[in-house]
Amino acid sequence: MGQKDKKEVKKRRDESPPPEDRKKCRFCRFPLLVALLQLLLGVSVTVVAFLMLAISPSLLARETPHWAGIILCIVSIVGFILYFITYLPDERTSLQFILKLLYFILCTIGLVLSVLVIAFAGHHHAQTSSFSCEPDGEDCVCKLDHTDPIARTFTYEGVSDCGEITDTLTLYFVIQIVLNLAQALVCAVGAFIMWKHRYQVFFAGLQIGSPSSQQWQKV
Repeated sequence: MGQKDKKEVKKRRDESPPPEDRKKCRFCRFPLLVALLQLLLGVSVTVVAFLMLAISPSLLARETPHWAGIILCIVSIVGFILYFITYLPDERTSLQFILKLLYFILCTIGLVLSVLVIAFAGHHHAQTSSFSCEPDGEDCVCKLDHTDPIARTFTYEGVSDCGEITDTLTLYFVIQIVLNLAQALVCAVGAFIMWKHRYQVFFAGLQIGSPSSQQWQKV
């Protein structure tokens, strides 16, 4: 009778879901590298944006996308908080669920904003590359077509050297395109990790297998 009970216990153990490897899950639930990359890219985008703004106060907000970098810094902070909350014994708390949802939403917003910044930076880079600029006192006046008398003009205040517009500002737009492209990829990875963490990694309670040898699987 004892032998039969042992076989039943062994059979139930085999059919039950495997225990989680806590040491592994501490690092797989939220990759620390993603949060660090988001923080570094967010700071870089913000610094470059303020360097662009230092060239001329006439630059618009869409030309100096510091807002995109600041939002990514916020996303990384939420990621760090989520990483440390993972160590709590109760993993299914409402706080952790809210933070995961918030992180997913912020990553999605960061991805969209990065794509917008790439579009704006690409447009302004093409625009400044074709500028014909002339100094006008303490300002710099640029035209898209110097031969057209009614062509649209752009006045950059506080710029005595027009080379800062045609050369330096153009370079900054290229840097913004590269940084925001990397930022968009990192945000996409972060959102994918949260989606995978929610729908593919956790045991969902579904029993898949043949009637003779049923096995629990992660789905």
